Amino acid sequence: MTTPRLVFNPVSQDYFDNPYEIYRRMRDEAPLYYDEEEDFYALTRHADVAAAFKDHEAFSSARGCDLGMVRSGEVPQKSIIFMDPPDHRHMRSLLNKAFTPRAIQSQRETVVELVRHYLAEADPDHFDVVQDFSGPFPVEVITRMAGVPEDFRQQVRHWIDTSLHRKPGQIDMDDENMQATIDSGMYYYGLVQERRKNPQDDMISRLIAAEIPGEDGSLRKLDDIEITGFTTLLGGAGAETVTKLVGSAVVEFARHPEQWQKLLEDRSKIPDAVEELLRYVGPVQYNVRYSLKDVELPSGAVPAHKPVFLMGAAANRDPRAFDNGETFDIDRDRTQAQNLGLGYGIHSCLGAALARMETAIALEHLLDFMPRFEVDFDGLARVSMQNVAGYHHVPVTVLR
Repeated sequence: MTTPRLVFNPVSQDYFDNPYEIYRRMRDEAPLYYDEEEDFYALTRHADVAAAFKDHEAFSSARGCDLGMVRSGEVPQKSIIFMDPPDHRHMRSLLNKAFTPRAIQSQRETVVELVRHYLAEADPDHFDVVQDFSGPFPVEVITRMAGVPEDFRQQVRHWIDTSLHRKPGQIDMDDENMQATIDSGMYYYGLVQERRKNPQDDMISRLIAAEIPGEDGSLRKLDDIEITGFTTLLGGAGAETVTKLVGSAVVEFARHPEQWQKLLEDRSKIPDAVEELLRYVGPVQYNVRYSLKDVELPSGAVPAHKPVFLMGAAANRDPRAFDNGETFDIDRDRTQAQNLGLGYGIHSCLGAALARMETAIALEHLLDFMPRFEVDFDGLARVSMQNVAGYHHVPVTVLR
């Protein structure tokens, strides 16, 4: 029997359904994958992906982070993920202040309160982990921090979902994606204007008051477009990551009940479980960069002026970096290689500590809510999204 030709199409139904089998073949057969038709490269081995994430001088973020954007060179808004140094450095140092260890810890009570609230409302006989729980609570956390009024917090999640959704075969944004992006941007822009008139104790107000070095070295304030770009990104990244990670966690623990049992017996393993989930089923599948020059990587050369997929989710299962990389094991040796689940290098996730804390608290409470459970595997529905993987529906029955 002949093996079918290896094709990586980031918007194919096969890829949305099971990216990991495609990643395995790419790592083995074409670690420097080149698509002639679409004219892009894709890196899947850990050594290559980690090196590219660290080399921001060769792999630029300034053209965007998905294939459609990078190819067109038109980024939809001013945002830290679409910046190279020095602009990125100035913005990052400013935004880091919102995510200090103390700032993250100050959110713990809010996270616990929201997790308990949504689980208290859930029906154990008909529990959809994503729709009833991991969808609603993370967006509440991040939008509260930003300063979004309660009435609009869940709306933000629907805008994000619509803007990231891709139909099979669709690389560029369609009208629905664009409309959701515009609606979200207009909403945040209006909120920035409101906070200029009436500052409050929230992130938008602090960004309005902040100053960063301008091109001539003198300090300047952020403009409304910059603040809008960041708060839009924050809502998306802060909601999507945990929503998808917790949904995928429940599916993997259903497939590996002995791992769930380990947590039931020893809750001190929860942080290790979060790290393994980020490695094994991390929601962010890839980031696309633009090569500014010819680059030599461990697996070969990438030429200048090409879109390049840095496939973090593929690298995280690379058996060259992790023993038994395709095995889900919360007790694994985590010192073997860098976990790329929340990025690496200058663009590593700003809210990584918050995402880890939210996921750990969610798992802690799920252990109480459903110590024994069954996933309806036939009812699982995967998302088909740009950059992001996970589930839209994870139906569960709690066993008494």
